[in-house]
Amino acid sequence: MAGEIPDLVAETRTGTGKGAARQARRDHLVPGIVYGGGADPLPLNFKYNYLVARLKAGRFLSTLFNLKVEGQEDVRVICRGVQRDVVNGLPTHVDLMRLRRTSRINLFIPVEFINRESCVGLKRGGTLTVVRPEVELNVLAGEIPEKLVVDLANYAIGDTITISAITLPKGTKPTIDRDFVIANIAAPRALAAADDDDQESESESATEA
Repeated sequence: MAGEIPDLVAETRTGTGKGAARQARRDHLVPGIVYGGGADPLPLNFKYNYLVARLKAGRFLSTLFNLKVEGQEDVRVICRGVQRDVVNGLPTHVDLMRLRRTSRINLFIPVEFINRESCVGLKRGGTLTVVRPEVELNVLAGEIPEKLVVDLANYAIGDTITISAITLPKGTKPTIDRDFVIANIAAPRALAAADDDDQESESESATEA
């Protein structure tokens, strides 16, 4: 399970419709709504600077949040849309959806690399090149993995680590339907340069022949 689901703080918005939304914006708030999950839609307001900071942090549309509203029970939500001003691009409305534990969603899960000190390739001077520090997975809202773990112990120089090398939690699957690369163990620069020199020498010899 995910170790820490970030909070998303909002307040209830009194009144509905365009008039209430315009008043919220005049008060430096961003109107929104949360719906789904077998409950009635709930109009919300977000503090403008708070929401902008959340948006700038990235992955707002693919992050599972713990919605906190005073007087309401906390609920897991995911953003289903952010409307923005056509001129300045600033947020004008946020749509959130409540999630049941059995709901399936796409989320980015971080990758952790362990046993670097015993990695064969790294001990011989190789370099770990991380291609995807996060992997987008389709997961159950009630069974979100905290991280994906790659054991580097037996990887050698030149080895490539793909998604198939990671044991995924039950009910979890990548959103990309191919065996994509997570990382690789690159050769030391000196060794790579020597290999290039050898290849050039072989090419020259072949040309002279």
